[in-house]
Amino acid sequence: MNHVLVLSRPFEGLRANATRLTQRVGALSRAYPRETLGMGLFGMVVAAAIASTLVSGPSLTDGAHAAPPAPPPMLLRPIAPDQALKVNAETPVAAGTSPVAAPFVFKGNAAALSQALNCLASAVYYEAANQDENGERAVAQIVLNRVRHPAFPGSVCGVVYEGSTRPTGCQFTFTCDGSLNRQPDGDGWRRAMRVATEALKGSVYAPVGWATHYHADYVVPYWASTMTKNAVVGAHLFYRWNGAWGQPAVFTRTYAGREPSFAALRSAALAAVHVTQSLPGSVAQTIKDIPGAEPLKLAPSLRGDKRVAVRFNLVARKASAEVPHEEYAKKFSASDNLKFALSSDTVADNQQPLGRPPASTAGASADR
Repeated sequence: MNHVLVLSRPFEGLRANATRLTQRVGALSRAYPRETLGMGLFGMVVAAAIASTLVSGPSLTDGAHAAPPAPPPMLLRPIAPDQALKVNAETPVAAGTSPVAAPFVFKGNAAALSQALNCLASAVYYEAANQDENGERAVAQIVLNRVRHPAFPGSVCGVVYEGSTRPTGCQFTFTCDGSLNRQPDGDGWRRAMRVATEALKGSVYAPVGWATHYHADYVVPYWASTMTKNAVVGAHLFYRWNGAWGQPAVFTRTYAGREPSFAALRSAALAAVHVTQSLPGSVAQTIKDIPGAEPLKLAPSLRGDKRVAVRFNLVARKASAEVPHEEYAKKFSASDNLKFALSSDTVADNQQPLGRPPASTAGASADR
């Protein structure tokens, strides 16, 4: 009981002080109503600002985060595909639920929509045509996430073709590994167009969240260890930046509705000379003496066999054009009949008919 009385005395003093302070504020507000109201509002603003700094995450205006991080180039660790599959499988997906990306809101005229649709469908087709529809939707989501992130261009085509004319450094490998030379098949392209159309209308593929990077499971980029693994969809692994630059609050850029020319970007990417990094066990050693030959990275086929592709750039075209030409029919010894078939020249005067010569009549009578 004594303890209660002792402890209650300080509280009685606080209550008395609070009562006197309330009376003084009331008197001040009656004497100066406008000034008192202004000071009260100012105090509320200051309190809210202080509270926000206490509960918010790392500030994007700090010195370490003054500018968005540069997108890393697609440089791969020199390990074989089977080892890469193991390394990627051992890297865990981040714990917890990944925040779902907000729907993309397209703003622009019909011309801009056409450019954006072609660029997005190209990324969907060339990057994930061998995946199911979820794999294609995941790629489309990455493109639209990047459009809203300050580290990337602010248009769909700008994101897809970023770095496509540099010798190394394209962000989507199909723009610099020769894939654009392949004509899309009809069914695959129609599906890619449908996925792209739905994404531009606001469809969201939730499993990848706000991820901005991905790679195939048979390679290990150097940047993978510096980011948070967000999800696995089919043969692709998805990542977001660590820290503030990977948080939803960063994706605040408003799409302006302006798009560069899809055809011009595609033509520039095809004309550029690129260098594709070779993996161990590739055909690099075989083609090292062929001018302009570059090995291409292809996904394993559904049959499980190892596919090989080689691209010949402008250097190869120039070297091929400088090789002296010699007619094929003159390179070997052959009958005049074969040379005629190969060259379409007139038949020789002494050309004999094909087949066995007919038996003579006299010989036939004697045999009977």
